[in-house]
Amino acid sequence: MNELTHNDGKNEMIEVDGISYIRHPIKTHVVTDKDNINDVCQQYAAPLLQDGDILFISEKCVACTQKRAIYMKDIHPRRLAVILSRYVTKTPHGIGLGIPETMEMALRECGTIRILFAAFISVIGKIFGKRGWFYMIAGEKASSIDGPCPNTIPPYNECVVLGPLNPDETASDIAKHIGHPTLIVDINDLGGNILGASDASADRDLYARILKDNPLGQSHECTPMGIIRKA
Repeated sequence: MNELTHNDGKNEMIEVDGISYIRHPIKTHVVTDKDNINDVCQQYAAPLLQDGDILFISEKCVACTQKRAIYMKDIHPRRLAVILSRYVTKTPHGIGLGIPETMEMALRECGTIRILFAAFISVIGKIFGKRGWFYMIAGEKASSIDGPCPNTIPPYNECVVLGPLNPDETASDIAKHIGHPTLIVDINDLGGNILGASDASADRDLYARILKDNPLGQSHECTPMGIIRKA
């Protein structure tokens, strides 16, 4: 039976603009390309949702059902990817483009010219003590790419996962299926953003702040989706 819970070390509630919100993570099985994301949401989230709730789903969960998880052994980075990946800052919260395989996929997803221009702008930013300019230029396709970390759940500990395709349309389709507003989010322990929303008028900045501390967790919680509920 599905039950509402929260992850160890994570706050269940957050206050934003004077309003308190509860964030309930939802446990699922390990979602793969054999799953249909609508069916996963219907099975695990729909029984828990109430009027006024908003479902939010990890972009990786959605991407994996779209066959956007690519095994590292099947990626053959070009020399440029190897060089560029050396200059990416690595954090404990995600590899990002810091290995040749993820950088290679960024070159394929975004185009070589765009990635080179983003790298050039990034160098200028660092000169002035500014960070994040690379992803401002490279865009969401680049920032959504991630590789395996030590705590990544198998089989994704051997994969590069790309961002989801058509996140707004996918969120809308899920919302129609379960009857509740839906967000597709890219969040980690450093923050994040909203990639897709079933409602075009959704306040993406507000929801990014509600989820900024990543209530889904970043390890083996197996909670790729959750509920936002006003307290």
